Amino acid sequence: MSRFALVLPFLLAACQSGSGTGVPGDADDHTAYEGISMDETLRFTGTEPFWGGQVTGGSLTYTTPENIDGTTIPVERFGGRGGLSFSGTLDGENFDMMVTPAECSDGMSDRSYPFNVTLKLGTETRYGCAWSDTRPWTGPEAP
Repeated sequence: MSRFALVLPFLLAACQSGSGTGVPGDADDHTAYEGISMDETLRFTGTEPFWGGQVTGGSLTYTTPENIDGTTIPVERFGGRGGLSFSGTLDGENFDMMVTPAECSDGMSDRSYPFNVTLKLGTETRYGCAWSDTRPWTGPEAP
């Protein structure tokens, strides 16, 4: 089975959730999500296990407590109707990250993030939050 076929359900789910602005809307609106520009840095974080990183253009850096400098991989970007996805390969495993605009809590701080993240790393699925240069998190600086 092709990698695209495995990722397609995630992409379709992101594409079905709303209009090009990330707000549920007209089912006839097929505009790709443009809420995060190609040259803007998107930062992401998740817990249990802790993970994070950032993506700009076609380059993504993935970090963990064991690898604080992170591993940088090339990724392909896809803009669906309700968000973005980034796909690549990390340490021989498929890396597919979907980002959708919606209020998100990391569950550990009083911060509120503007994006939800679903990461499929190999056979494991992880959930987290993200923010961008133009849509930062809100809340305490040092939670």
